[in-house]
Amino acid sequence: MSGVTAILRRELWSYFVTPVAYVFMVIFLVMAGVLTFYSGDFYDRGLADLQPFFDMHPWLYLVLVPAVTMSMWAEERASGTLELLFSLPVSISQAVLGKFLAAWAFIGICLCLTFPIWITVNYLGDPDNGVILAGYVGSWLMAGAFIAIGTCMSTATRSQIIAFILTAAVCFLLLLSGQPQVLDFFQDAVPPRIIGALGQLSIARHANAIARGVLDLRDLVYFFATIVAWLAASVVVLDLKRTR
Repeated sequence: MSGVTAILRRELWSYFVTPVAYVFMVIFLVMAGVLTFYSGDFYDRGLADLQPFFDMHPWLYLVLVPAVTMSMWAEERASGTLELLFSLPVSISQAVLGKFLAAWAFIGICLCLTFPIWITVNYLGDPDNGVILAGYVGSWLMAGAFIAIGTCMSTATRSQIIAFILTAAVCFLLLLSGQPQVLDFFQDAVPPRIIGALGQLSIARHANAIARGVLDLRDLVYFFATIVAWLAASVVVLDLKRTR
């Protein structure tokens, strides 16, 4: 794990030596607050909870996470430093895992910085803090799935813009797959089993289940399986490109 730790430290440090990380944090925190208290009908609901806050996270991640991951491997390839990385005593899987964990830790830091919203809800009412904590866990797992997808898309191209678009497109499709409107649209043309499987692919569906305070093993398995699958695909893509 020393190789993974070395990559993790290098990548996490790189986020904070440029203004990009701080701009990302400010945008994330401002948008989270605005979408929660204004667009999310926080005051009109009359409930002391953070459900509107977590309901907005999939759409925040849809834009912001691809912005974080688009340069993860695309920049390495474009600048020619990918060959240098492969020459180090670090395996491809270690490099992929280290970069992924660094990005996931960075998103986790951004989530932790939203604690004033949690404090505000406790000031205004008496929320179930256990449910709120579960919501944070679900949001972080969802971010991990998005980052894993972004990692794979970044390995597939030299262009950061293309990596951004591909990541956003795949994540958008996984968000749409569980929407009632989408499932109803295919209901008459597709067998019920396929409809059920399509609904189970939805990232938002599993994250929302955790956000309600229900830590179902199936939801946890879904997120970890999604992360592992996309990271494994990233390793395969990089290995193919190295052997060419």
